[in-house]
Amino acid sequence: MSAEADDVSQSGFTYRFSWGEAGLQAVASECDVVVVVDVLRFSTAVSAAVEAGAMVLPYRWNDDTAAVYAAERGAMLAGRRELGRPSLSPTDLLRLEPGARIVLPSPNGSAISFAAAEAGVPFVLAGSLRNATATAQRARALAHDGAVGVIAAGERWPRSGDPLRPAVEDLVGAGAVLAALDPSKAASGPRCSPEAAAARAAFVDAKTHLEATLLACASGRELVRRGWGDDVQVAAELDATRWAAQLIEDAFVAV
Repeated sequence: MSAEADDVSQSGFTYRFSWGEAGLQAVASECDVVVVVDVLRFSTAVSAAVEAGAMVLPYRWNDDTAAVYAAERGAMLAGRRELGRPSLSPTDLLRLEPGARIVLPSPNGSAISFAAAEAGVPFVLAGSLRNATATAQRARALAHDGAVGVIAAGERWPRSGDPLRPAVEDLVGAGAVLAALDPSKAASGPRCSPEAAAARAAFVDAKTHLEATLLACASGRELVRRGWGDDVQVAAELDATRWAAQLIEDAFVAV
């Protein structure tokens, strides 16, 4: 069964939830605010960097053009953590110098943030567990009575043409933002779409054991295998900061 645009836009609901860039395109035209959630690690990295007083420039591709993009904007380019360079590691980004500018390429969260700006979404936020309540408060302030779309980035399946892999950490992270947006138990009512209510429920179920959930999920296990379990622990810290991260012009900044 093929869906029409009106079917997948979740029209009529204040808070909406979808997956990936295609999901962004489905809901963005009716949303005043889009929250991009990529818990392991882009949106957590953005939160950590702005906590430190830095600015984050998202970029779609991690290729030669990223270096040019960074140079044109007087920013450092994130590299590989194992080489001792600033990277997508939120643990390391918490130690950035105030005023630093860093380009964080990512095919998931960064690409969706870039696409949201290109689509003309009025306000784009980077949401994570670390800044869930701050993000929700900022989203409500910006949207007034308009719609808020929460987009889980997901991951990519290896060696399969790179289709999106729904990722539990992003489902839970998106649910944390949605729970802060609509804290009532009647989250399946007219404010949350059924999709948003389902994400919210996933967070409520995992709230008491967030670190264990992130360490045990596929993305968390991959990071632990690489020796980066500290990033998973940082990502699991609920409401660790009062700062939201908002895309203003080409950079995420603390608000």
